[in-house]
Amino acid sequence: MAKRKRVVQPHADEEKTTALPLLPQKKHYRQRAHANPFSDHSLDYPNSPQEIDWSAHYPAFAGKLPEFADVGCGFGGLLIKLAPLYPDTLMLGMEIRVQVSQYVQDRITALRVASTTSDAGKSAHYQNVSIVRANAMKFLPNYFAKHSLSSIFFLFPDPHFKSRKHKARIISPTLLAEYAYALRPGGIIYTITDVKDLHEWMKSHLEEFPLFESIDEEKLRSEGKGPIVDAVYTSTEEGKKVERNGGNKWLACFKRIEVQRQ
Repeated sequence: MAKRKRVVQPHADEEKTTALPLLPQKKHYRQRAHANPFSDHSLDYPNSPQEIDWSAHYPAFAGKLPEFADVGCGFGGLLIKLAPLYPDTLMLGMEIRVQVSQYVQDRITALRVASTTSDAGKSAHYQNVSIVRANAMKFLPNYFAKHSLSSIFFLFPDPHFKSRKHKARIISPTLLAEYAYALRPGGIIYTITDVKDLHEWMKSHLEEFPLFESIDEEKLRSEGKGPIVDAVYTSTEEGKKVERNGGNKWLACFKRIEVQRQ
């Protein structure tokens, strides 16, 4: 009897790639899962936010500044999910890895081209998203002026399990001061991870910082931020991997507040 040939069903991402042949494929951009934020990555940075020509990133939005910052944006899942939901809000991904940041740039370029030739994409041109290859732990204030952001995202960051590596975690008292500087009063920091220890670490540091106060998921949804919360849970490659493996996701969100000086 002849052997039956196994039929392999295409993955959802592959189906989308087939439908949109211009889109880049992740297999051509693979790189290590994390990068050392303390290494010299030989990157060029603007001396200040005022030196940045944002029209090069968002040609359809001359004069506007980014309001959403996805720190360590990975393969850009959050940006691509939120772009059509908030078409008038500029979003910037920051990613330190060479191949990954190039993938996101190519993906955005392809989506912009595809949306101009598709009737279904007329309302989602992806002109409001962009990416920079940057080390946010060192140079985030070089990109964002005081109180210019309304949302900052830290989705499934490197847990740096070893105690001696905790100084490299993306949430720390020093870095929180920079995030508070860039985030406007009322703005939200979104954090999510599948590592309980890291969740407790980020949550405790944010609770101890005087310019942030905890805001629960129910409150965010009541304020109309449900689509953002949903995207935080489900849009990233890491989040989808956790779902496939049946893992837990730990969400913690904090609002930027103003403290009255005595």
